[in-house]
Amino acid sequence: MTLKNPEVLPRSFYSRDTLTVAKELLGKYLVRQVGRKMVVGKIVEVEAYGGSDDPASHAYRGITPRNKLMFGEAGHAYIYFTYGNHYCLNVTTEKEGKPGAVLIRAIEPVKGIDLMKKHRKTSLENLTNGPGKLTQALKITKKQNGLDLTKKGELFICFPQNKEKIEIVSSRRIGIKVGTEKLWRFYIKNNPFVSKR
Repeated sequence: MTLKNPEVLPRSFYSRDTLTVAKELLGKYLVRQVGRKMVVGKIVEVEAYGGSDDPASHAYRGITPRNKLMFGEAGHAYIYFTYGNHYCLNVTTEKEGKPGAVLIRAIEPVKGIDLMKKHRKTSLENLTNGPGKLTQALKITKKQNGLDLTKKGELFICFPQNKEKIEIVSSRRIGIKVGTEKLWRFYIKNNPFVSKR
């Protein structure tokens, strides 16, 4: 698979309602440039996070040094370390001043699979089916925090070159204790790389 002249998602894509962005990210390609090698995965599972309306969100109690990216310009990578052992990749959404972000929970490996396996040392089916797994496979760390995803660089998201019809399933978010009633987790139906069904 080659990515010839990938069409990067523009700022206007992210500068919208978080739930809309979350659903429309499904099927898009997450691209990571590692040295001279390109690693690509199709986004198959996401979770949306809001602001004062969402007790599960980092932005629920207002702006802090940690979450300030959620209040800033849309289309940036918001990366944090969690559970003491892995990084989570989010993309910022909404108009500036209104917090929002979408957690990328799982991707389907498309390109650079050998490099992903080298980083993860596991089987294909267990390579990227979870937020910590995909960041490890793509070598995403806090170093990429704040990167502008609307520009071709070491990390960006682009439109797929072949459009496909997808069926979206919504469910409760995973691994949270509050805001559990919100059906803000979205994934592609029957995709084998979704973390949990």
